[in-house]
Amino acid sequence: MTSEKTYDVVVIGGGQSGLACGYFLRRSKLNYVILDEQETPGGAWLHTWDSLKLFSPAEHSSLPGWMMPKAKEEYPSKDHVIQYLTDYEKRYKLPIHRPVKVERVSKSDKGFEITTNQGTYNTKALISATGTWKKPYVPEIKDFERFEGQSLHSSAYSSPDQINGHEVLVVGGGNSGAQILAELSKTHATTWVTLKEPKLLPDEVDGRYLFEFATKQYKAKLEGKKIEPAGSLGDVVMVESVKDARDRDVLHSKRPFEAFYEDGVVWADGTKQKFDSVIWCTGFKASLDHLSGLFNGTKPAKIKTNLTSAQEIDGLWLVGYGSWTGYASATLIGVGRTARQTAKEVESYIKGE
Repeated sequence: MTSEKTYDVVVIGGGQSGLACGYFLRRSKLNYVILDEQETPGGAWLHTWDSLKLFSPAEHSSLPGWMMPKAKEEYPSKDHVIQYLTDYEKRYKLPIHRPVKVERVSKSDKGFEITTNQGTYNTKALISATGTWKKPYVPEIKDFERFEGQSLHSSAYSSPDQINGHEVLVVGGGNSGAQILAELSKTHATTWVTLKEPKLLPDEVDGRYLFEFATKQYKAKLEGKKIEPAGSLGDVVMVESVKDARDRDVLHSKRPFEAFYEDGVVWADGTKQKFDSVIWCTGFKASLDHLSGLFNGTKPAKIKTNLTSAQEIDGLWLVGYGSWTGYASATLIGVGRTARQTAKEVESYIKGE
């Protein structure tokens, strides 16, 4: 690799969103490259917990162009997804440079200058597709600094073997909270804390139905209509491990605690409870620190967009960060719609149309 190279388009991020963008960009005559910080294919899936399951069958969890092969089980495992992403980039011969760590992005006469640990990239258009995994969110809770036990975000959790002690508090009511609680409750004494009572979907409802409804909401919005949600991607899908937890009668949650103390937490009624470990399944924020050079050194928490096109920075698109960059755009099956539109807009931008 030369120390400096110029492209029409650079995509930052080689996970599912970056691959989806690459799939559509390859149809154009644009000179593009995908920069991936990881050593191997798989994106954020490389860092999820070992027993993670998708909550949609393989055929409903696919990137554009090629359906994910069916897994042995109805809901694919982490390893199955990583293999699919690996095969996907090979199948379409996507131009990926890795491992390339982006250190700074700044505006230049050519468009953008991207400083990396592997040299400088210049590009007319930039697609940021870095997702959220590098920005785990933990809420601010009174006296957290006093807690002497183990504190671990779900992004750093891999298996029960790494959990200290026996008493574990799992915080967060989404699918990650439910799946991690289900696993830990087999080997540890667990307590589940959620902001409100988690919505457990009927056994026959999974991610495919939620995505289909998100699509209906998207179309209704374009028509100026509004339809009430039947569920959301944050509701708990009853995969086998969660069903098992329900059958073991451990799938109960409590409302949030007020504060920490050295050995555990203080509940709203003032009582204290000892915990050896706290697992935060409290989600993520958009990973946009690499774009701070475009915002006078300020690390943006969010960027105003028209669909995926940045409103205030000409030539910048953002793909796969969640609803603000497209309905269900942070999902395998959902990112294709916004990636397709982004590739069209980028091509028009480069051609000056």
